[in-house]
Amino acid sequence: MFKKQDNDAGKIGDAEAEFHYASFNHFLSIPAFLILLFYFPVNASARVITVKHGTEINTLQKALVLAQNGDIIKVTKSTYFIEDLIINKSVSIIGLDYPILDGQKKGNIIVVRAPRVTIKGFIIRNSGISNIRDKAGIRVEKGDSVNIIDNRLENTCFGIYLAKVNGGTISGNTIHGANSVIQSGNGIHLWYSHYIKILNNKISRQRDGIYFEFATHCEISHNLSETNYRYGLHFMFSNDDNYTFNTFRNNGSGVAVMYTKHIRMTNNTFEQNWGTSSYGLLLKDISRSVISYNTFSKNTSGIYMEGSSDVKAEHNNFLNNGLAIRMLADCEKDTFMLNNFMGNTFDFTTNGSENLNYLKGNYWDKYAGYDLNRDKKGDLPYRPVSLYSQIIEKIPSAVFLLRSFMAELLDKAERALPSMSYVNLYDNEPSMHIIRP
Repeated sequence: MFKKQDNDAGKIGDAEAEFHYASFNHFLSIPAFLILLFYFPVNASARVITVKHGTEINTLQKALVLAQNGDIIKVTKSTYFIEDLIINKSVSIIGLDYPILDGQKKGNIIVVRAPRVTIKGFIIRNSGISNIRDKAGIRVEKGDSVNIIDNRLENTCFGIYLAKVNGGTISGNTIHGANSVIQSGNGIHLWYSHYIKILNNKISRQRDGIYFEFATHCEISHNLSETNYRYGLHFMFSNDDNYTFNTFRNNGSGVAVMYTKHIRMTNNTFEQNWGTSSYGLLLKDISRSVISYNTFSKNTSGIYMEGSSDVKAEHNNFLNNGLAIRMLADCEKDTFMLNNFMGNTFDFTTNGSENLNYLKGNYWDKYAGYDLNRDKKGDLPYRPVSLYSQIIEKIPSAVFLLRSFMAELLDKAERALPSMSYVNLYDNEPSMHIIRP
């Protein structure tokens, strides 16, 4: 009897061994991140706390007292009056059908001071206004890995303000500031923050749509920044950032990139930025950067360059601008290749005579040369800086002669005698055809 039990036990032991061996093989086939989730569940004990008027938990403050790290707070549709609501726990706060958080024009509305916080689905309005403290709809202070998603911010001084934050996403928000430049801060403001993704936001009526200061390794993509009082996007001392597929329309100026290096600016649209000091793109003391596949349309100046070096501008379209490129004499080692210049009043202007930059293979609709060997390149170099534009550089009031008989006479004289223009800037291989990527 006992012997039979031993045999059965042996069989059971063999079966267990086979089961564990098969389980181990299956374990090895599971992706590593699933194993981590299985053995170290992040929200295994997460609770859902609901905020609703008429119940015991009728304010966000009460919900935050009850919450623990990892919990989800759901807020039902209503209007909640709050001021400087401090979030110091790693929680997700989700609005159901866009409840309203009203700051009553007093202070910040939400202040995040914890990592891994998500704020999603709210109408956030009426922050305080101050010339000393930067009051915001959502202010994040050292809260790493934040997610601010699908919110509507209305009449806030600063919309979303990040200070010393590492990692996170700001996506799908609509930010509409006050109808006064005095009461407006920046829509999305980053200060000493890194590795932030800013995606699919719509920003208007702010001082600057998006502002970066000492913010690095960030991605700005598919945003619409329009009718802002100063810049659609403003960089200061912020290296190694990418911005792509954004539209900057009808701002005081489109984009300003200053005191910065290693910036990639690709597939953006800069349009309708008009005014005496308006630019599609302002570059000041920027180096080792790329500007490619962008469209500059109907701006006072497409690109204004001061103190730039080693900037590569390729495959861009400059269409119907006042000045396509205004490059000051202190720019060097900048390259313009395979761009289209069409319908601009002036393609290039500069305030110097010497040129330390490089042009090649661009299409110029004003080029009147020929291509005898049919290699699709003009046989004669093209001088993009006209004599009349040089006169305007020295005497700005001469712009009133634009399209006058005198201006046309200067243009014809320059075509007959190209040496009349003293600027040493040539495209030696101008394209005979519009360049298509």
